[in-house]
Amino acid sequence: MIIIPAIDLKNGKCVRLRQGRFDEVTVFHHDPVAQARSWEDAGAARIHVVDLDGSTAGSPVNRAVIEQIVSSVRVPVQLGGGIRDRAAVDAYLDMGVSIVVLGTTAVKDRALTSELLKVYPGKIALGVDARDGRVAIDGWTKVTEQTAIDLANAYASLGPAYFIYTDIQRDGMMKGPNVRSTREFAMSVSAPVILSGGVSTMTDVEAVLGLDRCGVVGMIIGRALYDGVINLREAIRLAEQRTNAG
Repeated sequence: MIIIPAIDLKNGKCVRLRQGRFDEVTVFHHDPVAQARSWEDAGAARIHVVDLDGSTAGSPVNRAVIEQIVSSVRVPVQLGGGIRDRAAVDAYLDMGVSIVVLGTTAVKDRALTSELLKVYPGKIALGVDARDGRVAIDGWTKVTEQTAIDLANAYASLGPAYFIYTDIQRDGMMKGPNVRSTREFAMSVSAPVILSGGVSTMTDVEAVLGLDRCGVVGMIIGRALYDGVINLREAIRLAEQRTNAG
């Protein structure tokens, strides 16, 4: 299972939110590019980047910073936030982004999402952000009536690279991931799943590693790394030990 550090961008800075709330912002680094290099140096095999400004604006906002991050690290970068049309996807993939993550677009524009999954096989992941099992969109500012599992299964046959499943109520709260709902989600879909939200301690890391048999292939960690509660090298080592143990 892969351990993926997160870089959330707001106003060109590396920040973290609590439950996706833009009025509860903590700036952790004024230089996201330096932060990305730091995660790579610590052993990260992939970096998760979110354009928070883009997610609410509905179009890319921090593109210049994202381009600097992509060109400054050797590991793959997966990117989400404000990607609502074909032009944005084309531009980011041309820039060198490895995986484009579609969230709101997957809910609002089924035709475009389906087209992109077919045109860019293995390059499109779907972000499924849930509050009480219901999908949230537009930077988590709106909650729909659609369930996370129903949304995922609508696209499963089109071969998304993976689903990124986020329990919003756990995100940035340092209260642990929702292992139960993630297990239920992963066992209900056919594509691999990456857990996001709430991984706060090494005990949490161990708990998520236990979901590997359910189709969970990775976890995204944010605030706990920035707060120093989880050491990225140690988390990666723990994941590798579990893999080697079979």
